[in-house]
Amino acid sequence: MCGIVGYIGRQAAVPILMEGLKRLEYRGYDSAGLTVLSNGRLATRKAAGKIADLEALLGSGGVPAGTCGIAHTRWATHGAPNTVNAHPHLDCSGDFAVAHNGIIENAGTLRRKLEALGHTMRSETDTEVVAHMIEQAYDGSFEEAVRAALRQVEGTYGLAILSSRDPGKIIAARRGSPLLVGIGERGEYFIASD
Repeated sequence: MCGIVGYIGRQAAVPILMEGLKRLEYRGYDSAGLTVLSNGRLATRKAAGKIADLEALLGSGGVPAGTCGIAHTRWATHGAPNTVNAHPHLDCSGDFAVAHNGIIENAGTLRRKLEALGHTMRSETDTEVVAHMIEQAYDGSFEEAVRAALRQVEGTYGLAILSSRDPGKIIAARRGSPLLVGIGERGEYFIASD
């Protein structure tokens, strides 16, 4: 199973996201990653293996600064357990990041459609198509782009979506997969798969 964590608030996001991932370790996973909105851009770090491998990567390559981010632990269902297939996944422009639990049953059809439109997929996952569908549908409204993309998705999902085009916001959506929203006392917001 996979795990999703998201945070928006005043504190540095990375330590909170990492703590959230550690609390989801019991679910089992083969890779982990996070994306933080840092200086107006999405900064993504991913590693195959354990959360400790992601921590080592963050320790050697610098921790992205930011107070808004999403994180994910992945159990491979589409594609090999490696860094490229680890979540979050980005679109071509690097403006939309998606972490996903579940299975997108029509991912192959959507992938072919997006590739015909000029999108370049980097991973073997079903999740990546969602980021590209949002990019394709974006016309000034993050929320409307997500709605348009999800109208085309068949299957189950719990999604956390972050965009550099609409900073300070995470869109959470679910169909058949658990996803919780928490509201903190100090203007903080959290999401988690459990």
